[in-house]
Amino acid sequence: MRRRRKAPPSPLPQRDGIDPVRVRLPEDPEGRWGTVYDHLAARYGDAVGRERVAALFREGRIVSEKGPVGADEPYGPGRYLWFHREFAAETRVPFEIGIVHRDERLLIVDKPHFLATTPRGRHITETAVARLRRELELPGLQPAHRLDRLTAGLLLCVVRPGDRGAYQTLFRDRLVRKEYEAIAPYDPGVALPRTVRGRIVKERGEPAAREAAGEPNSESRIELVEHRGGLGRYRLRPATGRTHQLRVHMSGLGLPILDDPLYPVVQDPGPAPDDFSRPLQLLAKALEFTDPVTGEPYRFESGLRLARWP
Repeated sequence: MRRRRKAPPSPLPQRDGIDPVRVRLPEDPEGRWGTVYDHLAARYGDAVGRERVAALFREGRIVSEKGPVGADEPYGPGRYLWFHREFAAETRVPFEIGIVHRDERLLIVDKPHFLATTPRGRHITETAVARLRRELELPGLQPAHRLDRLTAGLLLCVVRPGDRGAYQTLFRDRLVRKEYEAIAPYDPGVALPRTVRGRIVKERGEPAAREAAGEPNSESRIELVEHRGGLGRYRLRPATGRTHQLRVHMSGLGLPILDDPLYPVVQDPGPAPDDFSRPLQLLAKALEFTDPVTGEPYRFESGLRLARWP
């Protein structure tokens, strides 16, 4: 078996904080592709059109380690190519990212509501990672974990790519103590504090997750801090990190988080893409961990607050 060679560094710089697409040409035992263009047209033609793929070649925007690649170059498996995607225009999220802590290894920020963590789907350039790379000139910046787009609060990013694995391992092994704050209805009939466990399932293509029968895969500690005028302020401590976990658990208790467009019922239609008037009342309030590189204990707290608390 031929060993795959390590991918070389990209000859293209980032654009708007986004890395270029890297393509490794696969084996072609059936001889389907005579040229590089044949393969890329088959691979991306349905999504962007074969003519657009051809235009990328004409404009010299598909490159190898040695420079621009011609559409008629013979196909060669194992070869690496790069190009930049074309991004659709995105509405700017009208809130800034707050810097909580910065050193040579870590960047801890307060991510605002409505800003996705990483480029994905229709949110590419308007994401926390892309913005921070551009604004702070940190092209190697990577998040060690993820916050939902609608959730605000503390996000831990790693400055040097080589350190990322150590900090991701902290989250994977549940060595980071996370604390959230939420505003939701107050119900004296719901006994708190309590630990909620259950099985959360998120189907591809479905906007909301759901609770299902079976072995629990999620756990959250839920405490009532105070209540006023029919609302409660809650402290949430997730022990696991399932998609929408805290939102699902609060809704399951009959205490859906204020301004949640998915729980307990998916809004149809949901908020417009440029409607930033009703942020989900959920905040990643604190992160506490022992630094895996230095052994130093850390606790960071968000400087944000939830607007719906009286």
